[in-house]
Amino acid sequence: MNFLIDHNLGGHAEILLGNIASQGWLNLLPIRFVTFKQMNLSIDSNDRVVWRLAQENQMILLTANRSMKGEDSLEQVIREENTVDSLPVITIGDADRFLADRVYRNRCVDRILEILLDIETWMGVGRLFVP
Repeated sequence: MNFLIDHNLGGHAEILLGNIASQGWLNLLPIRFVTFKQMNLSIDSNDRVVWRLAQENQMILLTANRSMKGEDSLEQVIREENTVDSLPVITIGDADRFLADRVYRNRCVDRILEILLDIETWMGVGRLFVP
């Protein structure tokens, strides 16, 4: 499973992937984190562009702060373009707490792994907040 990592979550993603790897999950689940830079995506791209790129490349968008208002907000894009075959967007509910609180971070990791293990159930749901 490929994740498109929102531009402001680089450090979070490293910690997340390290936690997943330390638990041995990378031996069972092929997980790859991809940056905006690797996808030639500008960090000021609007949510519609980001969501479409993720869907076109079969990536789960991992984010923390995408917009909830406006015609190109993530919420609006999901309402207009989400289908039963769309991968979910996973949003870390509190990005600062993710960095500071190991228990919270572990709950986020566990929830993301639960989602990946049953990804078919989550297709088309739009957006999932973790933990």
